[in-house]
Amino acid sequence: MKLGIVTDSTCDLPQYLVDQYGVEVVPSILIIEGKEYADGNGITREEFYKRLPEFKISPTTAAPSIGEFASRYQRLLSKGCDQIISIHAAGPLTSMVGTAQQAANEFPNRITVVDSRSLSLGLGFQVLAAAEAADNGLDFDAALAAIESTRSRLHVFAALDTIEYVRRSGRIPGTIALLGSLLSIKPVIELTDGQVKAISAVRTTKQADERMMSFMRAGGKLERLAILHTNAEPRAREFLNRIMSEMSQSVPRDILMVNVTTVIGTHVGPNGLGFASVKA
Repeated sequence: MKLGIVTDSTCDLPQYLVDQYGVEVVPSILIIEGKEYADGNGITREEFYKRLPEFKISPTTAAPSIGEFASRYQRLLSKGCDQIISIHAAGPLTSMVGTAQQAANEFPNRITVVDSRSLSLGLGFQVLAAAEAADNGLDFDAALAAIESTRSRLHVFAALDTIEYVRRSGRIPGTIALLGSLLSIKPVIELTDGQVKAISAVRTTKQADERMMSFMRAGGKLERLAILHTNAEPRAREFLNRIMSEMSQSVPRDILMVNVTTVIGTHVGPNGLGFASVKA
């Protein structure tokens, strides 16, 4: 049985891995001052984050059309895939899963849509687990099991530079957002089971990075790790250097460094730091 894998661009997988495993990636939609951009086209991540504080109207995001998903499914089926796993951004946070399911209904018994309950490399690592299973010739059930195993060992944390963008998105309760704006705090959040949870609040970037390191240490030995940032590469590099200095025996050899996609960044803002990890 030949197995195909579809995801969306919020997975943040580097292009070389997408190409290596033949994953079909459906681009999310970024809307800037009324103009729609397919994620990754028309504006770079670096340019977007530099301009984000200056936009008079806050950018918004949208799920791709049903037709976008259906065309990817058809492409893989035409290449000889017997089954397709379509794994997407957290259902409680986006409409991606629902749209993918509507498209899947056009191909009865061929497409299985999976809610990753995560974003960025929290989704990406689940996609990678399924893609590796397919590449190794494992069957549909084994690929689903690989996804579930990865999700059960997944942790995603982020330290935001400001609470303003997540406040606009409505992803944090209003009382916490109001407190943050009054005290100029930097929220530390966890993405777990499809929900964004504010778990800490600090006043300085240094304090935020210390909290991130404490979460990293608590994770123990890791199978996969990605350092995530929103146009804050120097901060991310410093964080990575510290990890390698203090935890080199506990982290994998290949660590991804990712400037998070704009369709996530519009909700969290620039200069943020985060990580996604899978416990060994």
